[in-house]
Parts: sequence; C-alpha cells; structure tokens
Amino acid sequence: MKNLMNPKYPEGRNLFTDKNILITAAAGSGIGFSSAKRFLEEGANIFISDVHQGRLDKAIESLRKLDMGQVNGCLCNVTNDEEIDVMFKEAITRYSHLDGVINNAGLGGESLLENMSNDAWDLVMDITLNGTMKIMRAAIPILKDSQGVIVNNASVLGWRAQAGQSHYAAAKAGVMALTRCVALETVEHGIRINAVAPSLAMNPPLIKNQLR
Repeated sequence: MKNLMNPKYPEGRNLFTDKNILITAAAGSGIGFSSAKRFLEEGANIFISDVHQGRLDKAIESLRKLDMGQVNGCLCNVTNDEEIDVMFKEAITRYSHLDGVINNAGLGGESLLENMSNDAWDLVMDITLNGTMKIMRAAIPILKDSQGVIVNNASVLGWRAQAGQSHYAAAKAGVMALTRCVALETVEHGIRINAVAPSLAMNPPLIKNQLR
C-alpha cells in the first residue's frame, strides 16, 4: 500500500537570495501568505500588501519572527490606481529595486448567472482581472531595469467549467489571456510574465468583503 502521508516540507535552497519580491494580498493565510513565507525561506526580501490593516500587521509580525529576509508591506486595494502607485513607491524606497511581482489578489463567490447582479459580476471582474492588469501595468516600468518577473495567480477554473463560477472563471480566463499577450510585449525588455493555475486552496473564513 502506498504511503499517503504528506510529503516532507522542503528546506530552502537559497533560490532567491537577495532578490526583492512584491506579493499582493499576502496577509492572513492561503496562497499569498504561504508564497511570502516560501520566498523568505529561499533567501528573498519581501514586500506584501493587503486591504486589511490588522491582518497585514499580523502577517508582517509573523513573517519577521522567522528572522530571514527583510519583511515590509503596506495597505493596497488593487483596484485603486493611487494606492498601487503608493505601494510600488514604498517598495522601491525600501529595497531600491524589485526582482519579481506576484499578482495574488482575487475575489470569488458562487452564484448562478441568472441570479447574479451586475454589482456581483463587476466586483469579481474588477478585483480579479482589472486588479491584475493594473498591478502589471504599474510593475512593467519598474521591472525593466532589473529584468524582473511577473507571476499572475490564475486558476484551473480559467479552463475548467463549474456551475456557479461564471464570473470567477471568466476573470481567471482573462488573467490567462492577459498574461500571454503582455508577455509578448515585455519580452524585449527581458521581463518574463507567467501564470500559475492552482486548484482549490482551503483557507480560514475571511472578513467580509476582503480579498484573499
């Protein structure tokens, strides 16, 4: 009988030593926080954002206790251009340059299309797709000097059908298409852009109306 135990957590191998990585929606738990922790374990300095001050402060405190790379962050709503500009300016002030930007912010939900309001559709699109676009647009000029990397968090729902997820699936499919197109625009500058497509990630319940 095969061993069904979880694999051993891998030790860091300094894959990102002295690299500066910005991660959106990385406070609290889930993929964003786990990514931030892993980058630290691989030798990076990180700059994280969130829309909830208490959750952000707690995440920064927790990550700093690991006593690895530098950990900083600020509030940022990825739908707000001014907050995005402030976030990148603060990150550059802290680290002088960025080597990578991880687009993790997204919002889901469940609703049949016939019952879905315009507001519900627009909110998911604005955060999940438009937010990704806005972060990429702001990051590209900054990453030209370092020939950095952008990684967009898409989803298996970008290509897989699931009832009740039409808004989220459409947004994530848009993230995939956006990634492919903009990657062709930035390749001449040495900027690589890719997307990952995770499946279900179980997180503790979040505060209402907050991003994951």
